[in-house]
Amino acid sequence: MMKKIVFLGCGSMGEAILAGMLAAGVSPLSVVVTVRRPERANELAIRHGVTALASNEESGANAQAVEGASVVILGVKPVGITALCQEIAGSLESNAVVISVAAAVSLAQLEGALRPGQPVVRSMPNTPLKVGRGVVALSAGSSVDEHHLASAHEIFDGSGVVLDIAEDQQNAVSAISGSGPAYAFYLAEAMAAAAQDFGLSPQIAHVLARETVAGAGMMLAEPGANATELRRAVTSPKGTTEQAIASFDREGLPGIIRKGAQAAAARAAEITKELSALN
Repeated sequence: MMKKIVFLGCGSMGEAILAGMLAAGVSPLSVVVTVRRPERANELAIRHGVTALASNEESGANAQAVEGASVVILGVKPVGITALCQEIAGSLESNAVVISVAAAVSLAQLEGALRPGQPVVRSMPNTPLKVGRGVVALSAGSSVDEHHLASAHEIFDGSGVVLDIAEDQQNAVSAISGSGPAYAFYLAEAMAAAAQDFGLSPQIAHVLARETVAGAGMMLAEPGANATELRRAVTSPKGTTEQAIASFDREGLPGIIRKGAQAAAARAAEITKELSALN
């Protein structure tokens, strides 16, 4: 018998997870998706072959969708997670694992909005899941066993690397891998701006920065690759790259990156408190 998998909310991140899961071999016949707009539901049904319901047309779509489900992925915005959990709590199978992809929503908040003993997993995916190069950190709730955690891994395995971490490490993961793609894009922006300072056209500057950052990322993704070793291989003694790296060190770039990550982690903790105060 096929395991029923349900996505409650399916924006760009949810669709990336869905696409990776289907590409890994999960049958679309086993998947039910709920979204608000019928246009979006129709789009997902056509594109992926899944059953898609529109809650704007069917008021009980979410509760209906989770009936008999083995895995339920919560893909709505953080501010709406608690209400969604309360809405579906009575319709969930007691052994169904509920996976949240909402940033900053704690396991305690999720478990408190569901029936006692409901297995819950908190996840932190990042946007490269859209190209199959994501990283996802999972934290298991108090009622999660090995079977539940394995089911959570299966959902994300087709989209990237999956790691198990303690929940108190979630903010750190958010600051590094969750926000991290923006850091790489920011670097590419700065490189393109520097290229234009040399008189290169915006178009050429953009291509140089984009392809260099993307290519370096692909090299770093090779099995056994190490960032320090790769950097050293490009940094010839008394060469041009060595001068650039030395300048970065003098300007304190490593410390700037650390401070940025710390600010991101602190903000994640603040958001958790703000969401807790709302409920």
